[in-house]
Amino acid sequence: MMGPPPGMGPVMVLNQRTQRQTGREAQLGNIRAAKAVADIIRTTLGPQSMLKMLLDPMGGIVMTNDGNCILREIDVSHPTAKSMIELSRAQDEEVGDGTTSVIVLSAQVLAAAEPFLMNKYHPTVLVQAYTKALAYALKVCDDLAVTVDVEKDHEWISKLVMSSIGTNFSSRWNEKLVDMAIQAVLTVVETTPGGMPTVDIKRYAKVEKIPGGELDDAIVLKGVMFQKDVTHSKMRRKIENPRILLLDSPLEYKKGESQTTMEITEEQDWNAMLRLEEEYVENMCKEIIAHKPDIVITEKGVSDLAQHYLQKANITAFRRLRKTDNNRVAKAVGATIVSRTDEIQESDIGTGCGMFEMRKLGDDWFCFLEDCVDPKACTIVLRGGSKDVLNEIERNLQDAMQVVRNVVYNPKLLPGGGCTEMALAVAIRKEGQSLQGIQQAPFMAVGDAMEVIPRTLAQNCGVSVIRTITELRARHSSAESGEKCYIGVNGVTGELVDMNDLGIWEPYAVKVQTIKTAIENACMILRIDDIVSGSKKSK
Repeated sequence: MMGPPPGMGPVMVLNQRTQRQTGREAQLGNIRAAKAVADIIRTTLGPQSMLKMLLDPMGGIVMTNDGNCILREIDVSHPTAKSMIELSRAQDEEVGDGTTSVIVLSAQVLAAAEPFLMNKYHPTVLVQAYTKALAYALKVCDDLAVTVDVEKDHEWISKLVMSSIGTNFSSRWNEKLVDMAIQAVLTVVETTPGGMPTVDIKRYAKVEKIPGGELDDAIVLKGVMFQKDVTHSKMRRKIENPRILLLDSPLEYKKGESQTTMEITEEQDWNAMLRLEEEYVENMCKEIIAHKPDIVITEKGVSDLAQHYLQKANITAFRRLRKTDNNRVAKAVGATIVSRTDEIQESDIGTGCGMFEMRKLGDDWFCFLEDCVDPKACTIVLRGGSKDVLNEIERNLQDAMQVVRNVVYNPKLLPGGGCTEMALAVAIRKEGQSLQGIQQAPFMAVGDAMEVIPRTLAQNCGVSVIRTITELRARHSSAESGEKCYIGVNGVTGELVDMNDLGIWEPYAVKVQTIKTAIENACMILRIDDIVSGSKKSK
């Protein structure tokens, strides 16, 4: 394998400004850049991963082993390196996991093409072979996958999430976090008319971080909470089975446009003006009171006069709630957000909430809407000693929720610990022997490239890489045809174990996305035979 030219580290390769390169020179330069990106984050794969310390231009430091985070921070000018970094971002947005694997695998698949390019193979031949190998790999993944029932097999899902966040925070809280992630995601699952599940954890599963207390006090509410106090001190602070009305219009007098000027000469005109304002507000409040809500929540302001009328009618009011929070309340209590008070209907009022209560946590008042009948939104309340601890826990919780979300979308699992990759490597090499002609060698090279994941895992554990990988390859090759082999590398000790016994599984969606993205990206980079700078020449 060709590395960077002597005396040139990965970072120097990345920051080379490219002159015009054509043909073989451009392809080999691109492969070098891809390998340089992978070399930076290769050691952050698996549970025994090393950390990277990143310095930002302002002198701040970030210490992390999250591949996506590292690549976001580094500054590169090589165009191929930039496209590799895009790859990890796309993976993070699509499935939220596998950001390191996709870079390492893509670079390895590209590196496998290097000897063929040196031997004057045409890139089109390589791309065709790679595409065939990808199609076959996906077929093998399908055969290897195990299907689970998300509703019933909580134990499987727990193992799955545990294996994905086991590398992050103190294991003491892991079980609690896993349960919370599963509960939160299953709360916000909705089925579309086509029968497909939709899970929007970004919008409807909100994490509220409240310093103080300890993590044992963290809960997933069957409903929502937000940091607001009632607008009037005499309004009720606890209501059972409240009727909730949501507005996004102000409950105050609408002033004229800015260029409207009024000249008042007589005293009675002034009184008439005030009376008009009062009547307008009173009319709006009457329209609200007619529907007998217990709680009114608006995204805009509530004037003093409106507060007075609502308090007289024994209605609790909240004002200036964020749009996103209002949407969550609507989902949780089954209400519809109304734009004008004269358009309120009985069906707009939410009755799905079991208990409304104001509680004081620390110095602030929080409004809790709990015990909802069928909430499609929830709030996760995290308590902890300090802001840093809470931020770290929130990051881990987000990862855990992503994993559960992927399994809800596609309830299939694949074994982790490099087992799937080694099974693919063995199967692709076997299939390659039945191929004829020039495409056979590059087809089998994809199989060799797949071994990079178990090899890197073994490397990061500090065990003998050659001995471990040779034995793993032998165990997979000797498995009977049609029999599933679940032997992989234990990421902590580096020993070979059955992934079924260890309980290390990965979502099918993540694994398949990683393989697809890595090989498709490699094909695209191999197709480049010319790199031209787009800047104007100086005269």
